[in-house]
Amino acid sequence: MKQEIINLNPGRNVTLTAYIQEVGGEYQFAKRPAILVLPGGGYAMCSDREADPVALAYMKAGYQAFILRYSTGKNKTWPNPLEDYEQAMALLQERAEEWHLDSSRVAAVGFSAGGHLCACAATIARHKPAAAILVYPSILKDICDMCQPGMPQPNEHVTGETSPCFLVAARDDRTVDVKNSLMMQIALAEKGVPFESRIYSYGGHGFSTGEDWIINNSLSPRIPHWVDDSIGWLKETLGTLTMKGFSEPNIAVSINGDTAPVLSVMCTLNHIRRQSGEAISVLKPLFDGMQAVADARGFSMEGLMAAVGNNTVRELMEMVQVDGETIQKIDKALHSMVNRIG
Repeated sequence: MKQEIINLNPGRNVTLTAYIQEVGGEYQFAKRPAILVLPGGGYAMCSDREADPVALAYMKAGYQAFILRYSTGKNKTWPNPLEDYEQAMALLQERAEEWHLDSSRVAAVGFSAGGHLCACAATIARHKPAAAILVYPSILKDICDMCQPGMPQPNEHVTGETSPCFLVAARDDRTVDVKNSLMMQIALAEKGVPFESRIYSYGGHGFSTGEDWIINNSLSPRIPHWVDDSIGWLKETLGTLTMKGFSEPNIAVSINGDTAPVLSVMCTLNHIRRQSGEAISVLKPLFDGMQAVADARGFSMEGLMAAVGNNTVRELMEMVQVDGETIQKIDKALHSMVNRIG
């Protein structure tokens, strides 16, 4: 492993610490995924407890890890921290070959104020992360204004282009109210952005990765599991690093089918029905199965389709017991069709 500290902005004391693991040889792969760590600290400082311990946790899972100590204190004026993030991400792209990175698999994880920065990266940045992990993030106006008045509220900027998100918080957080995470989740759900969350019964604020040597408050014994859960989610979202390279992402987790470039069985029925007649005709096995259900239960076909229209085509085909081989054939056929959005 190699460590390198890059001074991104000496005037603002912005640094990027890189932890680079080997590839090739026994590993049999040439590139690794990467994680950019954004510590918390209320934009007054960058917490050490949310820096190296976090980087090491993801390195154990095979990631190249980077810690951005962004503009804080007298230098925190927005958008300085976001510009620091953009500079760091541009550097990761620029040095991807040297650092053995798969530049399409660079995720970010942020805590508290760093969670705010991470959520802004996922919503309004030029260099959006492939996935964003938001740990007790500051999202809403009251807490953001406490750090610095006038900063963006990330939940107000969620669109279909927002990065997939994994959220972590404790119900009893008295520093950053759990409503911050909940409102972000609602915004993600409303825009169809893939996400997963962990809201724990108790644990307060600032628990980082949850190890005993890091925390100074009582917390649910399940809280340390969030790191492994987020890594599992990243595997589904970005693909799993194996000795033979990366597996394919789990499309059910990683994208919103309705906003993908081409159609698939992960599109909702309502969305497919707004497409071409060719796309609709491909779904004949689904419609035959739905008609059988409607007849058996005394429903009208239109009424049934209206009731289940927000389900994905895959979900509905599984529900009416279309066999897996037929589902794969339909998916392949849909992949040949451009998704007409809007």
